[in-house]
Amino acid sequence: MSSLLSVNNLKVQFSSRKSFVTAVDDFSLTINPGECVGLVGESGCGKTTTGLAIMRLLPNNGHIAGGTIELDGVNLATLSEKEMQSQRGNAVALIPQDPMSSLNPTMKIGRQIGEGLRIHNGASEADARKRALEVLEMVDMPRPAERLDQYPFELSGGLRQRVIIAMGLVCNPKLLIADEPTTALDVTIQAQILDLIDNLRTELNMGVLLITHDMGVIAGRSDRVVVMYAGKRAEQASTMSLFHDMRHPYTQALLASMPNLENASKHELASIAGLPPDLSKEIVGCRFAPRCAFATDQCRTSEPTLTTNDDGAYACFNPVDGPAAVVVRPREALTSLAAGAKELLRVEGLAKEFPIKAGFIRHKVGAISAVSNVSFSIREGETFGLVGESGCGKTTIGRMVVGLDGPTGGEVYFDGKLVSAKRHKPTRADRRERQMMFQDPYSSLNPRMKVAQILAEPLQVQHEGNRAARAERVSELLLSVGLEPRAADRYPHEFSGGQRQRIGLARALALNPRLIVADEPVSALDVSIQAQILNLMKDLQKSHNLSYVFVSHDLAVVYYMADTIGVMYLGKIVEIGDAESVFRSPAHPYTQGLLDAVPVPEPTEARARRGRQVTGELPSPMNPPSGCRFRTRCPRAQDVCANEEPPFASYGATQEAACHFPLKTPVTLVGARRA
Repeated sequence: MSSLLSVNNLKVQFSSRKSFVTAVDDFSLTINPGECVGLVGESGCGKTTTGLAIMRLLPNNGHIAGGTIELDGVNLATLSEKEMQSQRGNAVALIPQDPMSSLNPTMKIGRQIGEGLRIHNGASEADARKRALEVLEMVDMPRPAERLDQYPFELSGGLRQRVIIAMGLVCNPKLLIADEPTTALDVTIQAQILDLIDNLRTELNMGVLLITHDMGVIAGRSDRVVVMYAGKRAEQASTMSLFHDMRHPYTQALLASMPNLENASKHELASIAGLPPDLSKEIVGCRFAPRCAFATDQCRTSEPTLTTNDDGAYACFNPVDGPAAVVVRPREALTSLAAGAKELLRVEGLAKEFPIKAGFIRHKVGAISAVSNVSFSIREGETFGLVGESGCGKTTIGRMVVGLDGPTGGEVYFDGKLVSAKRHKPTRADRRERQMMFQDPYSSLNPRMKVAQILAEPLQVQHEGNRAARAERVSELLLSVGLEPRAADRYPHEFSGGQRQRIGLARALALNPRLIVADEPVSALDVSIQAQILNLMKDLQKSHNLSYVFVSHDLAVVYYMADTIGVMYLGKIVEIGDAESVFRSPAHPYTQGLLDAVPVPEPTEARARRGRQVTGELPSPMNPPSGCRFRTRCPRAQDVCANEEPPFASYGATQEAACHFPLKTPVTLVGARRA
């Protein structure tokens, strides 16, 4: 089969005031019609730059310094900008990482989708609108005709991603470049989007370049894989060979960094020490050598060339032979953990409504039920994992626990003291023992303050020590999260995402809290950086006797961190229990759907999971379904589910779920005390 896309010896450089940065160096890949090739590696390795170079959408300071990019026989690298405009969006299309920033907020969906057809084919408004409806139906958009006249802000993240895919398909491109198309999405919506891309490439015989750092996504979706490190190819092979018989230590380390559902155990995650090299400086030897456990003097002085084998190629002097052995650390049983530990946090019947106001006088016309009658408790030194899709109320609960929001109903008790009643005004002393670790460390760190000021601020507010004592405490905090004290003199933008997350954790630790609410702390991080943060949080928990409320949509990550797991759906907890029971033997169909949607870094199992995840969109919390709220998406739902809210039942000593038709037989009914 002749290649659809052939990239040969590509070199991309960016100019700065002082030097050139070679972001992509001597890079090659091919994609055949109907084939999906995965491009994987850590942030900053050159994946997105490669995709932008193919599209000829590099920033003003970037240029293609060498190599060829042939798409169906046309060398895109040598085309003028006017000639490239006839290819871009027509022969090759791009799905960007963030759909919201790529959609015009002032233009209706139908017009945005049809714009490409009007530009490339000279279609009329009526024909462009008709085609927009066709591609929305093609991407399984719910109520597609209605969406044509909506604006981007009226759609959820999953629906906006469908709009972006529809825009890419409107001119029937031969190649689709999907750049981290699901990074910010829940695992259930992620699975739907990836299924959609798979089906479309098969139906349209379209080539797909899938750019991601998630090895689980690669395992389930790609035919071949190219592993990229510091602008160069480290390894390439068929998906099955790469996962079972990888040769490059970097590939092995990426796989070992992922929490794996199939081999899940409470072992310390393997992480890749250090950071990728600075590409603005001359690099001698193998680019991975400073971080490689197998590096020798030869690796540090000579650059390895690509060695071909039966199924691909790799660039390494000391290749590995398959996946690394997992060293299992026995998990402390919950009963052992809690022996003698007292209750630290108790939440009883917690509820939160946000009013909807309209009209000139802004009168209340409705309410969003974000949290509805939620109860759970946490002991000292315990981690409570709160898992569910976006919009289910996880973050709202976390904010109420730390006192950032007040509940509409119910109570929060901390260390036996009521801290949430309307008549109780929390003091600064009350709040210092409950701290928040935010999802996006960049937006939660003041860009105008140096790290020293950021970490010292809570100490100043609480009147802790003098200036010298606070400076010493800042150094201690930085060391405790694995950063050098000299980092105190830098601004947030000077750090990587993983380093900023460490700073956010250090700020949460500043006042020696007893409880930290960690809101999606690793959702946007590379797998290797994610492993470092998770291991660090575990170590700090042990050394500081911390309790965590760990909020996430990824059950694999929650299982690794948590002792107890609460599964939330549309404002309610539907299943709760010890991590082993909930993870190994779930009782609620929604829990099973979340488990099935988590990408597994093993190709055979990943492909077997297709079609088993939860489908459909989350209902609106303004008007939740009657009876069981999950019934509109549940494959087991019957008439009783619409008429009666299911009571909680016990499935063992430490596991409860609320379902009329559970996945296993209950032991006893325990009433509706959590419902």
